[in-house]
Amino acid sequence: MSVAQENTPAQRGDLNDQLIASDWWNDQMVQAAGIPIVDVPFVTIGGGIGSFVTTDYLRIAGVPTEHIRVLSNIDHPWQTYEYLTRVSQIPRPERIRSDSASRPDNIWGFPSYAIEEAWREKKLKTAIQVFLEPMWRDFYTPKAGMVFGHLEREAKRIRYWDMLVKGQVRMIRRRQGGGYFTILTPPEGAATTKRVAFRSQYVHVAIGYPGLKYLPDLQEFRTKMQDFHHVVSAYEDHEHVYNQLRTRPGTVLIRGGGIVASRVLQRLMDDRRKYNTNVQIVHLFRTFISSSHGKNAWNRRKGGNGFAYQGFNYPKSVWGGQLKSKMRRLEGNERAVAYDEMGGTNTPWRRSWQADMKEGRDQGWYRLMQGTAESMAVAPDGRIVTTVKTQQGPFDVAADFVIDCTGLEADIAEHRVLKDLLDHSGAGRNPKGRLDVERSFELRGTASAQGAIYASGSPTLGGYFPGVDTFLGLQVAAQEIADDLARRGFCKKIGPARSVSQWLKWAKNTQI
Repeated sequence: MSVAQENTPAQRGDLNDQLIASDWWNDQMVQAAGIPIVDVPFVTIGGGIGSFVTTDYLRIAGVPTEHIRVLSNIDHPWQTYEYLTRVSQIPRPERIRSDSASRPDNIWGFPSYAIEEAWREKKLKTAIQVFLEPMWRDFYTPKAGMVFGHLEREAKRIRYWDMLVKGQVRMIRRRQGGGYFTILTPPEGAATTKRVAFRSQYVHVAIGYPGLKYLPDLQEFRTKMQDFHHVVSAYEDHEHVYNQLRTRPGTVLIRGGGIVASRVLQRLMDDRRKYNTNVQIVHLFRTFISSSHGKNAWNRRKGGNGFAYQGFNYPKSVWGGQLKSKMRRLEGNERAVAYDEMGGTNTPWRRSWQADMKEGRDQGWYRLMQGTAESMAVAPDGRIVTTVKTQQGPFDVAADFVIDCTGLEADIAEHRVLKDLLDHSGAGRNPKGRLDVERSFELRGTASAQGAIYASGSPTLGGYFPGVDTFLGLQVAAQEIADDLARRGFCKKIGPARSVSQWLKWAKNTQI
């Protein structure tokens, strides 16, 4: 909805100027606008894997389905994630970048993906791999299809779809007297009014990535030329690039040095071998890593040929070791500095992939560049010419396709719900510019009497727990939230006895 639309007289059952301008609402204001109110104790917004994992913990902790509502515009929790993995060249048969025990469908992490895969496929080497990683074997990671299949199994077990309400969340406002109103715009024809208000004591925000942000030269070119065919983001569907390269020779410019860049590169190399394509690849790195790097011997990451290598998004100790403990003690700028020391794009080191890249470099069809792209233009032959600023001076790279893998995230204020939280609900920013949360993942500054807003996932990066946008990170956040809700009396604490009994139900696939 545009600002102009919101300033026009609202229809009954819609937001009016008083509601839009007010930081605190009361029941009479909502009723006067004709917006129906639905009472439910706990609301989670987003409907992705962050919402799912948190809901899973609460159901295991004994919260009935009628006390939870998932407000989402997607049909199943893995829908957005599967789209992003697919377009970034990780279809269901391929392996994602996740630890064997990081199971969003299984809060206990046992049995791990590796053990289950070994059992189902009768391959002992899969189980042995996790005991030999990373010294003598590559890190084990699960297949995307396996992850999605198990998520569906667990969703059915906890009756996820009994809690799902389809629609687009518009805003969250604090309620006078305690709790919150969450405004949902249902699908057309699904309700008698344009908006529905969910009145709850607790709200969980798990919207995932606020959006993509293109580098300035890419954004300028796409806006000016309206060319979304030859200049694409790796996070949008770009299968046409690979299809065209199968039929005739071409040059591709890859921009970025993280996991998505490595997957795009792998796809191009696989197609070159499988279909005998004559693709030429130019790989542009803004930051070129030539060797191991880090501030000291205890904080070093392997690197070479442009890439920084690391098995997972973060060092493993952020999930339960010394680094996790350290981060929980840091405040302000000290925490921001610690994030910067851990930061930087990286990708796993894979033996087969290293061999493919070496072959490409030796044969000359895979070339590396370090520099910053300054502008893009269309050449007379229709190819895209990127002017790159290098240490040796400007250099022009002509390519048939440009694939941007930088993966820059938009500012959180570009998401409408997050902006509204910042403007009207007391939410603030952490040292890295994202949502400021407590150690319990309560959104700092948003309390409403005994009510609380929690947030997890990418928008909270920069808080006391670093690995927030990973499977295990979402589970850690969900456990902290469930424990805090147990302290508030909303649900039972998942203690040893309950944990064992609930794991047995999980193992038997008993619906709860």
